[in-house]
Amino acid sequence: MQSENRLLDDLARVATGALGALTGVRDELETRLRDQFERVLSRMNLVRREEFDAVQAMAAKARAEQEALAARVAALEARLGITSPASPAEPHAAPRRPLRSRPAMRKPKPAEPL
Repeated sequence: MQSENRLLDDLARVATGALGALTGVRDELETRLRDQFERVLSRMNLVRREEFDAVQAMAAKARAEQEALAARVAALEARLGITSPASPAEPHAAPRRPLRSRPAMRKPKPAEPL
């Protein structure tokens, strides 16, 4: 009877050791996969979520400030009796000239052989 207990104890120790080894393999695999994913993501030039949220907050603040300044300019123009020439409601506003495009860059001619 004691020999059966000893056999079961040995089997339990072997199973425990195997589970410990599998846990170690799993941890090693997770570490390697995480490193690989980080390398791939770093090559993709992605921004971190914190950086994106910070820039988004800065853009929202700048937008709010710009809208406040536009309202302030409109109020000052109204006080002075100035109307914006760019407003479409004004029929006598001077038509805008189209923007001139820059001439296309020309490729240099290949050098002639001597």
